[in-house]
Amino acid sequence: MGPLHGLRIIEFAGIGPGPMAGMLLADMGAEVIVVERPAALRTLGGGGAMNRGKRSVCLDLKSAQGLDAVKRLVQSADALIEGYRPGVMERLGLGPEVFETSHPRLVYGRVTGWGQTGPLAQTAGHDINYLALTGILSIASRAGQAPTVPATLIGDMAGGAMFLAFGLVCALMEARQSGRGQVVDAAMVDGVGVLSGLVHALRGVGFWGDDPARNFFLHDSPFYDSFECADGRHITLGAIEPPFYAELLKRLGLDDVNPKRQYSFDDWPALRARVAARIREKNRDEWSALMEGSDACFAPVLTLAEAPQHPHQRARGNFVVVDGHLQPSPAPRFSRTAARTPGRSPEPGEDTSELLRELGMNEGNIAAARGN
Repeated sequence: MGPLHGLRIIEFAGIGPGPMAGMLLADMGAEVIVVERPAALRTLGGGGAMNRGKRSVCLDLKSAQGLDAVKRLVQSADALIEGYRPGVMERLGLGPEVFETSHPRLVYGRVTGWGQTGPLAQTAGHDINYLALTGILSIASRAGQAPTVPATLIGDMAGGAMFLAFGLVCALMEARQSGRGQVVDAAMVDGVGVLSGLVHALRGVGFWGDDPARNFFLHDSPFYDSFECADGRHITLGAIEPPFYAELLKRLGLDDVNPKRQYSFDDWPALRARVAARIREKNRDEWSALMEGSDACFAPVLTLAEAPQHPHQRARGNFVVVDGHLQPSPAPRFSRTAARTPGRSPEPGEDTSELLRELGMNEGNIAAARGN
């Protein structure tokens, strides 16, 4: 049933980090109910991968019946998730102050790009903007090239969804002791800042330099980067520690290179050129056969289609078929209270009547609440 079995979460439908946080909680056994707008019944099919295992209601929040219905749902829940701009929930009559007296234990989760306060709070933004403002985008670049990052993974999902889910669980645990809920303000710009903690720590002690020629993370070293193979595909090397670097040199056949000069920065340009030339002598799968499973800190760059078929991914069951579509499996893993098997995504609003009946609403009010 999962370690969060018994918790009920109300999620106001959105995109990106809110649904992802809800999915993480649902995977761990929480009952997550997504509140959709009536338009969803006309414009959307299934809720997609991030709605797996959830329930769905469609409510017209501008009607008295719809507002009453959603308030009843929130009163029945342990926590709420919303990802609107600051002030939207308040204008709907659903801000945290509405529930302070009637539901003091409610944990109110809010995820935005810029946070609930500050001069940028009301401005639009996306993943790449939050990375830029934290300084993290500046380290995702090569000399002479514009910085680039994987879409949505760092700002939206890591900085937003993960910190929202973590904050909700923390607040739920505290509420069990104090009897009081609280607002969780999960700003993506804040979360990305926390994720950069190691970089700031290394910089503080002088280990992290802003000059790529002296920082192996910044794509100028011969032992920490992605390299093109003979077939145009790529492999990655990450041999930071001396024993692993020595193993890498051995498997590359660079026996004349002194491994003790790994951090002799003046050696890097010429040695990187040699490593790049050596990698281009074989195709990606040939390098995988030679390197994978060793301590050379190696991995091939796989496509999204190839990744689920890799033996390590298959052995760990890291992908699962849900409603006919391949999706990542729940994580992390538990020795005793395993995550539940992901269920299909509900059609928008398919659970509306059942859930509202459970809350004591009659058929006439249910129809009005749905916006029918």
